[in-house]
Amino acid sequence: MILLKRNYAQYAQQLKAISDETRLEILTMLSDGQLCACKILEHFNITQPTLSYHMKILCSSGLVEGVRDGIWMRYSLNKDSIKALRDLFDEIGLNI
Repeated sequence: MILLKRNYAQYAQQLKAISDETRLEILTMLSDGQLCACKILEHFNITQPTLSYHMKILCSSGLVEGVRDGIWMRYSLNKDSIKALRDLFDEIGLNI
């Protein structure tokens, strides 16, 4: 098996980010497209500061990108990061 040059520290950070069920559900929600923080918040029984905490972790991991639009924050998946993580799992699973 040929191992490609990988940033395993980045993968570890991403896996830690999605190890929380709320953050994993947020990623699933964002798979349908960009969402305003208010729409994500409506889906959960959490406070705005708690959502900000989760979004900070997802953005810091590189899995999610946040863009300020006036007073609103809009979030979307970083498709390149998601693809790289998927490629890693594909590579791991080649010999299974």
